[in-house]
Amino acid sequence: MKTILMRSILAAALVIGVAQAHHSFTMFNNTAEQTITGTVKEFQWTNPHTFTFVDVTGADGKVETWGLEGMSPNYLGRRGWTKRTLQPGDKITVTIYPLKDGLKGGMFLRCKLADGTEKVMFGTPPRQ
Repeated sequence: MKTILMRSILAAALVIGVAQAHHSFTMFNNTAEQTITGTVKEFQWTNPHTFTFVDVTGADGKVETWGLEGMSPNYLGRRGWTKRTLQPGDKITVTIYPLKDGLKGGMFLRCKLADGTEKVMFGTPPRQ
């Protein structure tokens, strides 16, 4: 009986460890929000996480594509998002937790659409 209990605890710890590793957000700097403005290139409504690609024009006029990881479709659907919330060509201003390595990407927190509508993907809405 004691062996079965120990094996069960070990198996549960292993499953929890794998799940936490899969959903790790350690690659993002969650102490510094960054805002980017650009045009939606693609919005992938996929499991386990959505991805948004935004074309951003830098100060030098060069366009760079930023890759932004978002929450799952299930999570977003419960908050009013659909696979059509962001469409290619939409102008948006996005607040992110940037990647720690400085590459053009981050975790999508919230955005403002061209019509002024604010959509929260992760976290709480900004204070007014």
